Amino acid sequence: MSNPLSEAEMDAIAERAADRAIEKVYEQIGKSVAQKVYWFIGVVVVGMLFLLAGHGVTKS
Repeated sequence: MSNPLSEAEMDAIAERAADRAIEKVYEQIGKSVAQKVYWFIGVVVVGMLFLLAGHGVTKS
């Protein structure tokens, strides 16, 4: 049984698959970092609201 793909074609397919896998890993890392940044910003905003409320700046 002969292989219908040449070595060059198999290498090109393998390289393309590796590139796509790396892109997916970077995408997941980006989502994770963004989620942590949004969480941190939320904590800071809530903390500032409590701080301002404690000093009587905001009206309840």
